[in-house]
Amino acid sequence: MNGLATVPARLPLRRRLRAQVMPFPLPWLPVPAGKSRAADSVSLRGPSPSRTCADNGSRDLLPQNRRADALPLARLHHARRFELAEGVRLKPSRRRACRSPEPAAAAIPDPLAGLKRVKRQLIERHVRPDDLRGLLAVALTLVPIGLLGYAACLASTLSYGLTAAITLLASLFLLRAFVLMHECGHGSLFRSGRLNRGFGFALGVLTGMPQYVWSQHHQFHHAHNGNWDRYRGPLNIVPVSEYAAMSAVQQRRYRSARSIWLAPLAGFMYVLLNPRRTWLTGSAGLLRYLWSNRRLQTGMPFGERIAAFRTPCWSSLQEFRHMSWNNAVALPLWGVAAWLMGPWLFIGFYIVASALAGGAGLVLFSVQHNFEQSHASGNEGWDYTRGAIEGTSFLCLPAWLNWITVNIGYHHIHHLSARIPSYCLVDCHEEYASLFSGVTRIRLAQVPAALKCILWDTASQRIVSVADYQAGLRPA
Repeated sequence: MNGLATVPARLPLRRRLRAQVMPFPLPWLPVPAGKSRAADSVSLRGPSPSRTCADNGSRDLLPQNRRADALPLARLHHARRFELAEGVRLKPSRRRACRSPEPAAAAIPDPLAGLKRVKRQLIERHVRPDDLRGLLAVALTLVPIGLLGYAACLASTLSYGLTAAITLLASLFLLRAFVLMHECGHGSLFRSGRLNRGFGFALGVLTGMPQYVWSQHHQFHHAHNGNWDRYRGPLNIVPVSEYAAMSAVQQRRYRSARSIWLAPLAGFMYVLLNPRRTWLTGSAGLLRYLWSNRRLQTGMPFGERIAAFRTPCWSSLQEFRHMSWNNAVALPLWGVAAWLMGPWLFIGFYIVASALAGGAGLVLFSVQHNFEQSHASGNEGWDYTRGAIEGTSFLCLPAWLNWITVNIGYHHIHHLSARIPSYCLVDCHEEYASLFSGVTRIRLAQVPAALKCILWDTASQRIVSVADYQAGLRPA
């Protein structure tokens, strides 16, 4: 029949005639010699994976098991037969077919644009908090800390070196406790809000940080990540223009204050000293305010009198309450621990371990946003998703250190949605790995170099090192 494949005689006449004008082989027709059914059905399945599809390139950005070309061919054949028989053209969403191939240069998908298209789907698939997994994570943190404290008491009479090793190990678990406290602040460790609040407070007492107050400040960072006009990070870095206006002594002091060697001292101030000093300073000011206005505020409820007080130490009455409760529980517990262990062992174990953990936390947090050529925009042109992908690093840590830090190295996922639990970050990254090709990878050996990026180049909207800034001043 004019070179066409033979149609089985058992088919009705109408279907045999329709099959003879088909521009592609039907499932029940034999394939001519030298050809394959897959080759003839390319026009139905769409272009090769490197080409652009009807969803503007999101085909290559979706997980492998959700791609459009994985649809059964029979459904596509049925759609094409319906068009030929009825003289209609189905909408692209009904046919699920790809557009005609475009030039290769235009077919390369933009990972950032693709990420924005599937961001909601990504979040919905991986926001799966689980109370049992959260309880297990907390138990595997608190129990080792208690055992290490007991071991430090025993080792103190045997060997100072052994006690130092135990203290170093305890600092890792205190760092883990801090990251879990941070996750409770996002409400993502547990499904239950009560568990998040309760364990967040307990972990805050253990680490010395008022959890609610800290989480409010941290939420501000998440809301403005990548906008360095609004948030300058824990290192409080300055623009290049401000650094250039400093004297040589001021520049040297600026660099020294951000040295990695000062991280333990900064950690001590961050988690132990500053929360106490802030609370005591604010409380002293509150007492002076209440005394000086005792006659004017007669008959006013006590809570309203405290709420009327304005101080930079806290921004709301709720923050003051959490600071007060944190210190009211932590300070007596520290006193009891010092009495049981002895003051010097308490200082050598808990205070030193907390300082090391705080310093490691500051380094960990800083390197996830301060690295070479990190995206750093101002208010104008700021984009939340770009800040998460180009202004946040993927810290490639050994498996044991990923466990200690509760997968916080997958920080780009965390900034896409802080509601994704830590135990879901790895699966999310692996499932959508093609979307994160633009994320900067930083290995453990590269951390010291990354921490030298302490200047904000507003012209290029990048974080740069002092060496790069000085190289830019030299004549070509």
